[in-house]
Amino acid sequence: MGMASRHERAVAALRASYAAAPAGRPVRLAKRTTNLFRSRAAGGRGLDVGGLSGVIEVDAAGRTADVQGMCTYERLVDATLPHGLMPLVVPQLKSITLGGAVTGLGVESTSFRHGMPHDSVLEADVLTGSGDLVTARPDGAHADLFAALPNSLGSLGYATRLRIALQPIAARVALRNVRFTDLDALVAAVEEVTAIGAWAGRAVDAMDGVLFAPDEAYLVLGTFTDDVGTTSDYTGRAIYYRSLRERTTDLLTAHDYLWRWDTDWFWVSRALGVQRPLVRRLWPARYRRSDVYHRLMRIDDRYRITARFDRTPRERVVQDVEIPIGRTAEFLRWLVDHVPITPVWLCPVTPRRCAPLFPLASGRTYVNVGFWGTVPAGRGTNRAVESTVAELGGLKTLYSEAFYDRETFDRYFGGEAYRAAKARYDPDHRLTGLYEKAVERR
Repeated sequence: MGMASRHERAVAALRASYAAAPAGRPVRLAKRTTNLFRSRAAGGRGLDVGGLSGVIEVDAAGRTADVQGMCTYERLVDATLPHGLMPLVVPQLKSITLGGAVTGLGVESTSFRHGMPHDSVLEADVLTGSGDLVTARPDGAHADLFAALPNSLGSLGYATRLRIALQPIAARVALRNVRFTDLDALVAAVEEVTAIGAWAGRAVDAMDGVLFAPDEAYLVLGTFTDDVGTTSDYTGRAIYYRSLRERTTDLLTAHDYLWRWDTDWFWVSRALGVQRPLVRRLWPARYRRSDVYHRLMRIDDRYRITARFDRTPRERVVQDVEIPIGRTAEFLRWLVDHVPITPVWLCPVTPRRCAPLFPLASGRTYVNVGFWGTVPAGRGTNRAVESTVAELGGLKTLYSEAFYDRETFDRYFGGEAYRAAKARYDPDHRLTGLYEKAVERR
């Protein structure tokens, strides 16, 4: 049986299980893994989407791929790299699914040119809350659903197939780790690279960065290349983020570059002791990956293992926020003064189109600022972050906890457009609503 036939059978099974779900009870996907840092809804009937986790077809000549909604980027990249191609944006963690990235957002180092994962979507088959399977495109009968999918978090329907655009990638990625001691200079460099696609006379295909301190930040400028050379390996004892301070240039295979952050989940693995030399030697290589660490941290959170040994109560701060490029240096200074968490990830992003439920201006550059850790409790740090981001004209992503009241949430995240889409595609509210998922978490 070919992949297309298997896909049709999987979709039929999903539709049948959806139809069999008791009316009046919440319906959710039966997912074994998650990259969320907010509570997942409990209860409800779990729909089996195990048959929707593959790549249907890669059209190398047309530079497109038809992909099932529950396909992880790890599997997707494995299918495209042999053709010398990659998705326009590959989120940094292997277990993120394409459907999850499209409806829940994501960024990576090619986002300064290609926006977010939903910007690469050409069309999507969606099982809506009303139980209908529709094909949504930028125009046509379901253009409103196509527009509302980004940041809908599965509250309108589930993507069973997405056709996405691909881009060429060479066999290796050459890196320049450029240090900045001034945040305004760093922002100016981001603006220059975004405007002309080059730095110091050399093309830039990928760009992100890390802030260690106000006077120590790095832009990592990647150039796709077929040049032969010795490549670095950060899947063993060496740790990628430390290399930014140790090397001015680097060379990685395309595969290792795309997953450079996954091995240590950026730097989060240090909280589990995995960066200690002895632990690293003993920790099996197959378990050096973000989804393993995430499961361990969710167990710790569920049973409050670490919290029992903390003498001082802590507040978890796990945030990714999008800040207009012109206010980025200002936000970073505020962050250093008010949120004692470092390192901080920096990822420029220029959306290709405005998504009504996450209304960043198309063609305008923002910087995704990611900071993950804990701070002393009692300071209201997460709420202060939300307030400051809003004051600077930015937006925060919703994979972590959110604390907005409903009126504020609607104002920031396209409440009117969302209600119109919800009324058309899930009139009986069989799927948990966006505010309930993101804020109330029920």
